[in-house]
Amino acid sequence: MPHGPGWLGSRHPLIQAPMAGAGGPALAIAARAGGAVGSLPCAMLAADAIEAQAAEVRAAGPGVLNLNFFAHRMPDPPDDSAWRALLQPFYDREGVAPPASAAPLRRPFDAAACAAVERVRPELVSFHFGLPDPALLDRVRASGARVLGNATNLAEARRLADAGVDAIIAQGFEAGGHAGLFDHGHDPVGLFALVPQIADACGLPVIAAGGIADARGVRAALALGAAAVQVGTAYLRTPEARIAEAYRDALASPAAEATVLTNLFSGGLARGLPNALTRALGPVRAEAPPFPHASTLLAPLRAAAEAEGRGDYSPLWAGQSAALARPTTARALTEQLGAAATAALEGECS
Repeated sequence: MPHGPGWLGSRHPLIQAPMAGAGGPALAIAARAGGAVGSLPCAMLAADAIEAQAAEVRAAGPGVLNLNFFAHRMPDPPDDSAWRALLQPFYDREGVAPPASAAPLRRPFDAAACAAVERVRPELVSFHFGLPDPALLDRVRASGARVLGNATNLAEARRLADAGVDAIIAQGFEAGGHAGLFDHGHDPVGLFALVPQIADACGLPVIAAGGIADARGVRAALALGAAAVQVGTAYLRTPEARIAEAYRDALASPAAEATVLTNLFSGGLARGLPNALTRALGPVRAEAPPFPHASTLLAPLRAAAEAEGRGDYSPLWAGQSAALARPTTARALTEQLGAAATAALEGECS
């Protein structure tokens, strides 16, 4: 094994997944305290918020910090009339109107976000949906950060390796949240097939992500050639996760046993728990505008339901391991999974 347990700089070869909407400073602080890399989801944060959250994490104690960004390409504003018509019965049912103006959308990594990285100087910067423009990527590297890229298939991994990333996150089909597809025309691959292919082909450290929620999954991923693991869904049942009670209740229910890939909430394929919207419309609809535009017309429906404690129109992102997650603290979970990862790698290196 060319990469020992400490290659990330953290005590354990474990990354707490960023998870936009669920992650934040409290979760990153607890993960770092437990010996993992703590991650902040920055795709929807302004530069000043990125800096403030990073400062809060660092003030709480030492550890490795990862800032995560999206590197998607924004499509032209779509014709959303078909999506609007599909949602009209739900507006009528909830007694709300479509939004008069577009809500803020997830923006790709840009000069302002890059400047925040340069001021924060995190140890790691990870990207979803490919990589940013080369000039911005060069600035990230010059800040001293190591760059992690997300691949859902071997073709994407090779593109990331050719671009000079320091490590590749192998995101299996099982993973919760958005599938980071950027090499269109290729289907996502299950983690057990993906990790060894990337490890053999690319010669870079591989971070396994998707379907890992306990020590068994950790050991299996490392045995397949991963140098570290990234865990997200298991952290959702910790008190540090920023999720609503309806979301927590769903994670503890039989719904956690049957996640779905859906494009209803953003326009991009993402895995989550079924809810009223996915059951009524089916998880994938051609009427949904492309990522990230679909979320705009859902905003008033989501707000109305959440005000009543319902997650009927909210994305309840979770991976296929959701039923394995147990309520615990983020630090305790980190220590448990991290110890399994470190022991597995030390055994291979001995």
